Amino acid sequence: MKRFSILAAVTVSALALVSGAAHAEKLTIGLASEPTSMDPHFHNLGPNNAMSVHIFDRLIAQDEKQRLSPGLAVSWEPIDDLTWEFKLREGVKFHDGSDFNADDVICTMERAPDVPNSPSGYGIYLKGKSFKKIDDYTVHAITEAPYPLMANDISTSPVISDSAGCGAATEDFNAGTAAVGTGPFKFSNYKPGESITLVRNDDYWGDAPTWSEVEFRPIKSGPSRVAALLAGDVDMIAGVPTTDITTLEGKDDIQLSQGVSNRVIYLHMDQFRENSPFVKGNDGSDIKNPLMDQRVRLAISKAINRDAIVDRVMEGVAIPAGQLLPEGFFGVSDKLQPEGYDPQAAKELLAEAGYPDGFQMTIHGPNDRYINDAKIAEAIGQMLTRIGIKTAVETMPRSVYFGRASRGGADGLPEFSFILVGWGAGSGEASSPLKSLIHTYDKDRGFGSSNRGRHSNAEIDALIEEALRTVDDEKRQDLLAQSTEMAIENVAIIPTHFQVNTWAAKKGLKYTPRTDEYTLAMGVVKE
Repeated sequence: MKRFSILAAVTVSALALVSGAAHAEKLTIGLASEPTSMDPHFHNLGPNNAMSVHIFDRLIAQDEKQRLSPGLAVSWEPIDDLTWEFKLREGVKFHDGSDFNADDVICTMERAPDVPNSPSGYGIYLKGKSFKKIDDYTVHAITEAPYPLMANDISTSPVISDSAGCGAATEDFNAGTAAVGTGPFKFSNYKPGESITLVRNDDYWGDAPTWSEVEFRPIKSGPSRVAALLAGDVDMIAGVPTTDITTLEGKDDIQLSQGVSNRVIYLHMDQFRENSPFVKGNDGSDIKNPLMDQRVRLAISKAINRDAIVDRVMEGVAIPAGQLLPEGFFGVSDKLQPEGYDPQAAKELLAEAGYPDGFQMTIHGPNDRYINDAKIAEAIGQMLTRIGIKTAVETMPRSVYFGRASRGGADGLPEFSFILVGWGAGSGEASSPLKSLIHTYDKDRGFGSSNRGRHSNAEIDALIEEALRTVDDEKRQDLLAQSTEMAIENVAIIPTHFQVNTWAAKKGLKYTPRTDEYTLAMGVVKE
């Protein structure tokens, strides 16, 4: 298959008219990766965020291209240099019949950044902001400096109920007792590893959903998801395996939708410990952590054949990455290209850094979160071994992986030395990955929440923070691009590729691809 063009975000087979579909009001969706919790604030992770959209509205909504529109807030505007005013939608009811008002917003914004044991939270979007109730339907968000990205940040945060959710624990959301929102669907049942069932909220303030009931079934295995669709056990699947796209394209009773996402797949490296737990000398002895040397990190980047990953591992359905977001998103740099494959230069850099014979290392990654994630880790392990970095590969379910990668080590520090992971820009622009992945880890200020390598550079930090308070769009674009350029030059992370996502549905159902990769029942319509 030809390499996917970044300009393509289209339905790749003709859509057919519906013809007597069974279960006319029930929709069953097979998911490649299930949420790790029903608590909408527990884990800032794509599957969790997508599920929460069904149950919990945001103040500001995002469409399939992450453009902003009114949600629980009907308007928002800065009223002075440090204050944004949100006017709330009146007449909205929570699923338990209680009225939505400013109290729910205030408690949400206080809870979301600090959920206990969160592997990656909402602090990057909410910390540094204080929220004040003016009246029942007016809220002010106050910052210490001008903050032009307020609306983008607020669009990421699910609003929960003051009475049912704000004092609840994550376990209460998983049990359903606290999972009370204002969204188009209500919580019905959650069986981890088996199914999540939602029912239509007939009193929803917005457009009524088509489906009276939606069942999400996590089906980790790609071939099993495809088999379930072909057998009619599910109506639609997310994460169509790249190896099955051509086959499904040829079936008249199946239609595919495909689009570029904002997700970059990348490598994070331990840059804060002199003795890194999964890095050893060739004889197995402890050595000073070579990943702290920029030359070693650059050698690793040059050893990765991104074209081979895209063409062979991803079957051409991906885009080589040289920065944090693909072309077309706000804050990207027009100066960056994917690092060229050059194993000889990589070996020379290793020798220059004092490792002419390489060293031993383990790459850790998930095996059920990103498209072909375990295969990508294996390919990278082979590529690094060829330049003398003897790389073992260990992958595991994302329900185990993210907690260990974030805080599984001694004293709650990241456990691993070298990891495969992905990041989707929830805010739809470059400050999201810059704040979370590149900025120095600072829990109190909400920076670096997913900076599992603990990269730290004061100059880059200063540029990111300047961008966040720069009101002029053109200047902010330039500052975000400059921050990205410096991060890539310093090899803060190693981007490999941008994901392209494919959904498949039975004849008569249409799904609109989303840049945030979310699989939403509201996006499935009958043709």
